[in-house]
Amino acid sequence: MSGPAEHGDLGFTWRARKSGDVEVLHHGRLAATLRGAKAAAFLADVEGGDVSGAQQLMARVTGNYRRGNERTAKRHPRNRG
Repeated sequence: MSGPAEHGDLGFTWRARKSGDVEVLHHGRLAATLRGAKAAAFLADVEGGDVSGAQQLMARVTGNYRRGNERTAKRHPRNRG
């Protein structure tokens, strides 16, 4: 059985506001608000891409993405059970 990350869905959604702001939500909770030029650039990028690419873009915008050190941190003595 495969998880949501394997299908490209990382749990992000977005909504545009009348003011031009863009709210990025992660599992229904507000993760970031983009305004001005950043909001316009985000909308241009996300509207023309695929779902997986949009999910990755939202992960980068919010800073919620893997950094490659999870395995190392798991083995650290402070993080052991």
